[in-house]
Amino acid sequence: MNNRSESENPLRRLDDWEEFVEVRYSALRQKSKEDYRNYDNPARDTVRDFYRLNHRYQTYDFVQQKKQEFLRFDRRQMTVLEALDFLDTLVDDSDPDIVLSQREHLLQTAEAIRADGHEDWFVLTGLIHDLGKVLCLFGEPQWAVVGDTFPVGCAFSDRIVYPEFFADNPDRRDPKLQSPCGVYGQGCGLRNVHLSWGHDEYLYHVVKDHVPEPALYMIRYHSFYAWHREGEYGHLLDEHDRRMLPWVQEFNPYDLYSKSPVRPDWDKLYPWYTALIDKYLPGKLRW
Repeated sequence: MNNRSESENPLRRLDDWEEFVEVRYSALRQKSKEDYRNYDNPARDTVRDFYRLNHRYQTYDFVQQKKQEFLRFDRRQMTVLEALDFLDTLVDDSDPDIVLSQREHLLQTAEAIRADGHEDWFVLTGLIHDLGKVLCLFGEPQWAVVGDTFPVGCAFSDRIVYPEFFADNPDRRDPKLQSPCGVYGQGCGLRNVHLSWGHDEYLYHVVKDHVPEPALYMIRYHSFYAWHREGEYGHLLDEHDRRMLPWVQEFNPYDLYSKSPVRPDWDKLYPWYTALIDKYLPGKLRW
């Protein structure tokens, strides 16, 4: 999986991302809520190519491989601020809405949550929810890091974005993996379901001992739109998932609708967010 051609890894290199960062403000405009997540007419050509690769290669076996590879957390030790600095060079290929760097997106999300008077752990969740995208720092192509997530090991819902691209996924040819429950049991709970590999699952494991349970659900499932927006996969949920769903749904508008061309003033915000990080996630974390 690591030797794919450049054509199978859109914007794989940091040079490509930096080129996007350089021009990212040239085409920004103010948008209404109805304009977000427009996959029929995405703002950037990379979006369809991204999901074509994501849906082809995100298989049940691939997810197991990546968990074994990355959940040892032996890549490096890094503070939250260092992770944020890296994300200032990264633009998400899967986002159809805007081409801000990821650090700016995180600050916009956190500031919108803070403006509404939520508790500090909720604000922190807005700031860190995409930090798992540092997987790109370790050479992972974006189709294995970002984008909407979905269960593997069972039938793919037709409410997942670009469902037609699953025709090339090898799991579609395995009957054991294409029943509604697949390898799982009815009502097994999302904690027992393997979602497509990416930044959500990775960051959940990095911070799972440090932030409250609602924050962990926001982090782990904020890209699982087929569940929290489309209402799919209800047969896999348990009661705890149902209790946590409103937290994910409360977080989602901040993640989505806070995107704007206005750049956050990081120098001005730095002292407040440094104190917040030190409260919950001090020092270096294992990545």
